[in-house]
Formats: sequence, C-alpha cells, structure tokens
Amino acid sequence: MDVAVGVLFDGQGRFLMTSRPPGKVYAGWWEFPGGKFEPGEGVEQALRRELHEELGITVGAVHPWQQEIVDYPHARVRLHFCKVHEWRGEFQMREGQRMVWCTLPVVVEPVLPGTVPVLRWLAEACGFVGPTHGRT
Repeated sequence: MDVAVGVLFDGQGRFLMTSRPPGKVYAGWWEFPGGKFEPGEGVEQALRRELHEELGITVGAVHPWQQEIVDYPHARVRLHFCKVHEWRGEFQMREGQRMVWCTLPVVVEPVLPGTVPVLRWLAEACGFVGPTHGRT
C-alpha cells in the first residue's frame, strides 16, 4: 500500500504532527499527516488531496524527500515523505484528529512506528543529539 505523507514546516522551523483519528487503526497515535494513494494518483496528487480532505488546507510546492517501507500488523506500507513549506487556508481537523507543532524531542506520544525514521532524519539534518521522542 502506498501512502503520501506531508512533513509541514512553519516559519519557526517547527513541524506538524497529527493524531490518528478515532475509529482508525492506531487511533490516538501521533504521525505526520497524509493518506493512501487513490487509483491513478502519484505522490503529489495524493498528498494534496489528503491534506485538503483531512486538514482543510491547500498546499503549495511539494518536495519529495524520503521513502520508507513499514510492516504493520494490518498492512505493509510504503511511505512517501514530502516536505511542505507553503499552504493556504486555516487548519480544520476534519476527521476528529488533533494537531501540534513540534520540535525535537517530540513530547507527544505514542508515536507511530512509521514516524520514527522521519524524526531521526530531522535530527540528523539539524545536528540534534539525543532521543527524538518518548516511548512508543
């Protein structure tokens, strides 16, 4: 299963994390927003659609960044991470999820396993040393 994931950065260098919505697998766990590709979609199209559907925003430039394959008990997922620095609109938590702007170390928990590599990449990029998050 292919999933487009947005790592949104604000003007202060913080990144957005959202909780998994009620009723979904891993409900309440923290992750970067995004969702599954629909038939015929590429990474950018899927990410634009998902962020509008879930958060009510329209993103500007999408910068493909990293990929990671994660084996969850319910599915094997190929995560396509993209950086996003520009968007329009007010954030609306359309699926009942929560959001928080974060820096390292992330204080929200639990953190979804597919999110952990991203936190490591962010730490490496900025020279952060130490645990990137609490327990999972």
